[in-house]
Amino acid sequence: MSHPLRALGRSALTSLADALGSGRLRPPITRSALVALVPDAQVDAVLAALHALEREGMTPRHIAHVVEILAEERAAGQRMSDRVQLVWSPPDLDRIDARDTAVVVQELFRQARSSILISTFALDERKRAHTLFGELAARMDAEPQLSVRVFANIHSQLPRRGRTADTTADPAQRVREFARQIRDAFWPGTRLPDFYYDPRSLDPDPKRRAVLHAKAVIIDARYTLLTSANFTEAAQQRNIEAGVLLDDPRLATRLTQQFNQLLEAGHFAAVTG
Repeated sequence: MSHPLRALGRSALTSLADALGSGRLRPPITRSALVALVPDAQVDAVLAALHALEREGMTPRHIAHVVEILAEERAAGQRMSDRVQLVWSPPDLDRIDARDTAVVVQELFRQARSSILISTFALDERKRAHTLFGELAARMDAEPQLSVRVFANIHSQLPRRGRTADTTADPAQRVREFARQIRDAFWPGTRLPDFYYDPRSLDPDPKRRAVLHAKAVIIDARYTLLTSANFTEAAQQRNIEAGVLLDDPRLATRLTQQFNQLLEAGHFAAVTG
C-alpha cells in the first residue's frame, strides 16, 4: 500500500514541508493544524502517518526533509510528464484530450530553426501534399539555413500495375522516377529537401526486399515525434493513428545519429536523377 505522504500533490507536500521545517507545525500535530495544509480527504491518513513517524523517533525537521524530497521527486516527475505528450488522429475520435497529429506536425515545422528530419513510409501528392508541406516549403525557399531531410520508402510511391507494385523495372530507373515524382508531385517548393531511401525496397527478390516503415519527425535535435501516421491526408486526418511527442534532446540526438550512421554505412542512399 502506498504511503499517505506519497498520495499528496506537490503543492501540499511543499506546504507541509515548509510548515514542519519552520516550526509552524510542531508536536503534538493535530487534525485542525493539518486542515489548512493538505486536502480534506487526506487529512486523517496524513495525520496518522506523521504520528507514526514521530513514534519512530523522527523530529519535525527530519520529517520536513523527507517531505521535501518527496516534493522534489514530484516536481521532477511533473517536468518529465510535461515533456511527453500523446498525439492522436483523427481529432474527432480523441476521448482524453490528446494533441492532434496534423496540428503537432505543423507546429513542429514552424518552430524549427536549423534542422528537420522526416521519416515516412508514404507521401501524399499534389493538393494534399501542399496541405502537408506547403508552409514548410515556403520557409525552405525563404530560409537557406533551414536543413530538411526526408527518408521515404520508394516502393510505396511508384506507379502500380493493378494492385501489385512494379518490381521488374531497373532500380536506377525507379529511383529516377521517384526523383521526378518529388519535383512534380510531392514537394510544393523550389528548394527541395534531401531525400533518401532504403535500396532494399527495390530488390526484385521478395525474400530480400524490405521497406522503410518508421514514421518520425525530429526538430533541431530536441523534439521528436514518433507516430504511426504517414505524411498523408488520410493518416493525419481520418485514420486512427497514435504517437508521442517528446521534448528530449538526448533522444532526438540519438535518433538522428541512428539515421546518420545508417546513411554513412550505405543502408540509405540519396535520391538522385
